[in-house]
Amino acid sequence: MLTWLTRDSLSFPPLEKALQDPNGLLAAGGDLSADRLIAAYRHGCFPWYQDGQPILWWSPDPRTVLFPDELHVSRSLAKLMRRGRYQVSFDGDFAAVIAACAAPRDYADGTWITGGMQAAYLELHRRGIAHSVEVRMDGELVGGLYGLAMGRLFFGESMFSRADNASKVGFATLVEHLRQAGFALIDCQMPTDHLHSLGARAISRASFAEHLATYLDQPSSATWVA
Repeated sequence: MLTWLTRDSLSFPPLEKALQDPNGLLAAGGDLSADRLIAAYRHGCFPWYQDGQPILWWSPDPRTVLFPDELHVSRSLAKLMRRGRYQVSFDGDFAAVIAACAAPRDYADGTWITGGMQAAYLELHRRGIAHSVEVRMDGELVGGLYGLAMGRLFFGESMFSRADNASKVGFATLVEHLRQAGFALIDCQMPTDHLHSLGARAISRASFAEHLATYLDQPSSATWVA
């Protein structure tokens, strides 16, 4: 049975209560306050829903993740990065990145990054928890991604690309930055060919929960400079 959340409690049901069909649906309702979002990621779930739906909270099994040491950079991607065609920065324009991620795409109807979602993650950015990666070419924003950094874990949310391999360049640059800062795992949530080509793989929900328990409260040396 699906759990409905109330606004006066930040607690979530145990992850093993998530439905099998649809895979990982854990709860519905609640709100998108910064405190609830922080509680959700710490618990192992995330919001994902369409306009007109209640807020839906998910914890899929298996979970797609990337271990920084397993990043795969193809020869062509490495060559592109060496050429310096793209310039990559962190936290340079979070609002522009999340707005671009929310923009309509040819292969999808609508967006799950609603206005309420954008406002919620902007608040997390103001709190120093949510971070963006900007990829520019000749000063123009052509790619990027955003997510949350907690302890030695990074929770990826969405990425976009307006030029060939721009999002891959941004992601690979971020992963190397996180690896050097001692991050243990990057949560990619759901599988895509794009992520698998970069080294992402599936682990069980139970294994993901173990990584949360181990690394959420461990300090890292990551710096985020606009």
